[in-house]
Amino acid sequence: MRSKLFGLLAIIMIAALVLGACAKPTPPAAETPTPAVEEPAPAVEEPATEEPVAEEPAVEDPWAGVVPAKEIVWWHQHTGEAREAAIAKIISDFNANNEFGITVTAEYAGGYGDIFNKMLPILNTPDVPDVVVGYQNQVATYQLADAMFDMNELIDHPTYGLTKEEQEDFFPGFFAQDVLSVFDNQRLGLAPNRSMEVMYYNMDWLKELGYDAPPTTPEEFKEMACKAAETPFSGATEGAASPIGYELSIDTSRFASWTFAFGGDMFDYENNQFTLNSDAAVNAWTFIQSLFADGCARLVTENYGDQTDFGNGTLLFTVGSSSGLPYYAKAVEADGTPFEWSVAAIPHTTADPVQNIYGASVSIPKSTPERELAAWLFVKYYTSAEVNAEWAKASGYFPVKQSVAAQFTDVFEANPAYKTAFDLLKFGVFEPAVPGYDFVRDNVIEPAMTSIVDDVTADVRALLDEANVNANEILAEQMAQIK
Repeated sequence: MRSKLFGLLAIIMIAALVLGACAKPTPPAAETPTPAVEEPAPAVEEPATEEPVAEEPAVEDPWAGVVPAKEIVWWHQHTGEAREAAIAKIISDFNANNEFGITVTAEYAGGYGDIFNKMLPILNTPDVPDVVVGYQNQVATYQLADAMFDMNELIDHPTYGLTKEEQEDFFPGFFAQDVLSVFDNQRLGLAPNRSMEVMYYNMDWLKELGYDAPPTTPEEFKEMACKAAETPFSGATEGAASPIGYELSIDTSRFASWTFAFGGDMFDYENNQFTLNSDAAVNAWTFIQSLFADGCARLVTENYGDQTDFGNGTLLFTVGSSSGLPYYAKAVEADGTPFEWSVAAIPHTTADPVQNIYGASVSIPKSTPERELAAWLFVKYYTSAEVNAEWAKASGYFPVKQSVAAQFTDVFEANPAYKTAFDLLKFGVFEPAVPGYDFVRDNVIEPAMTSIVDDVTADVRALLDEANVNANEILAEQMAQIK
């Protein structure tokens, strides 16, 4: 684990290296033999002399003479017919209609992890893409090498920036998520979409088990999951896997989601430390371990295997991204025996749900002013309200503009599960946006999750204590590199 980490850190360290009038006299009064006594004239207040106000020197606009580059490249991770078609249209419309003659080429560069690993060795070189998709923690890691463009340079620009109204149209939490305090509140991205972790459930199966609603507490969740493991669904596909209540993906977002649902957090933002071993985390993962110990849960063994098992009627519950809604719908309809299903909040111990909201943003690596300006103009277009509506409808993601959400009545009516998930956004929280979080995810949290469920007698607190120490060591190493 450590050798891989040091290799990645070394790459970042190398990348960091590449980088007034006189008064008129009054005539004497005429003599008079008998001076008359006169009432004194009322005093006339002299006008106040105003101090001269020094004019502030004009601030030179560093972008005044910059001509946007004509060709730029965007690295993204989107696949699937609907999303690819939507991206193609967005790019085509921008290329045909922008007044600067900019041509954007969109390139699929793999998944988030693939893009992260491709970016590390080319930071601060001419080979970087002009726009790149990435989670906040990934972009924070890039910025250890001072390799990312601070959008604050352009976001309020009188010619190229966003108006106050355009900025306020973003959902506030989404707009603030890419402003990173560890880098003096630099804005290192802008959100084009967001997703949320939700619980998918088979309502027809729940009814057969004697329930009329999905679970809202962990206790209800376990009871229903264990019944499902013993009672197959009548609509299950013949020859499919054995019935099970829950399938867990070894993914740090699942760790975060269940920890949040038990009233905890993964990070202490006041003291800048991971808290993977909080009482809430221990309770959450002791609960998950008990599902495995009692035969009510199993691991997902292949990519999107939980979607497949859910669709064929052998899996009662799964937890995953709301962006998967169209894929779950296809899975349910695939074998011609659809059933009633929907999504709900993750069962929680708190008074209100606590939902894990996440999403990659579009960021601009440092290159040249010409490339950076062209990239910003595309990002501005891509996150505009009209395009955001188009993209959200095609992709299944949530829109990031409030005005767009108000126009989604037809979408909500056509897709009640999407509306259910959308209404949970107000309960959203976020995973840590700190440098090195990818290393913590891959090398610390996910191995700990595996250990907890592989050995149902394992000491959950001891495993999470060790994980927390390792996570904070990685964080300290990363933070020490900030210039």
